Amino acid sequence: MAGGAVAVLILAGMAFLNSTQPAYACSNTFDPTAPPRVVLPTAEPGTTNPPATEPPIGFVQADMGHNHVDAGTRVTYTFCPPASGKHYNEPPLGPIPGNKVYGPSDVTIPQGWIHNLEHSALVLLYKCPGPACDDAGQAALKALLAKWPNSPVCDFPPNQTSPVITRFDDMAWPYAALVWDNVLPMQTLDEASLLRFFAERAERFNVQELACPLPTPTPGPATPTPAATATQVPTTAPTIAPTTVPTAPASTGPSPS
Repeated sequence: MAGGAVAVLILAGMAFLNSTQPAYACSNTFDPTAPPRVVLPTAEPGTTNPPATEPPIGFVQADMGHNHVDAGTRVTYTFCPPASGKHYNEPPLGPIPGNKVYGPSDVTIPQGWIHNLEHSALVLLYKCPGPACDDAGQAALKALLAKWPNSPVCDFPPNQTSPVITRFDDMAWPYAALVWDNVLPMQTLDEASLLRFFAERAERFNVQELACPLPTPTPGPATPTPAATATQVPTTAPTIAPTTVPTAPASTGPSPS
């Protein structure tokens, strides 16, 4: 009889621990501090000024896979905020409903919205406490959502997958925009940078779940062959230097309700 009571207490304790265990964990906080290195194109023959160019926006994050896991599975991500990784494949747990602003008290976890990323979504995260967490900050996010543009490649309007705007505290900045394998850290709700990031990087990197075919480059006119005495100046496209991510103490996210 006493042994049975002990077994019941052990099982009850295990159930309590499982119910209070964080839904996910982070091995490192993704915090690229060095800006992308940009190599400007050389001047075209016959000109003195190089073509205008801008640094690439955002940072590439090492891919963490795209495997599905059962709902309720706890996942440890190498980097947080994660722009890829294991996720749920059980709507509405994952992907979660899009075209929505989730408030500070709404509970979402990466295992849900990473599936949105896999389906070409943009996810905009905000940290609490922070400027997005009061009434004015939430109003700004809702105003942004109300004028969200169609997607840059597939021309999809905001829909049940994208965009997702939600709270996430395990990051180094007040805001971060994510598309698959790419992160744009922001200290403020920088609408111009956010929309540029969306236009340049959305719907291009989630190659395993593209929402529509990528456009085929249109061949340009034939380039004349230079004379034997001509010197052709090579053009180097902008490149991003490898990003070193500092290791931070492991952190955990909030437990889902």
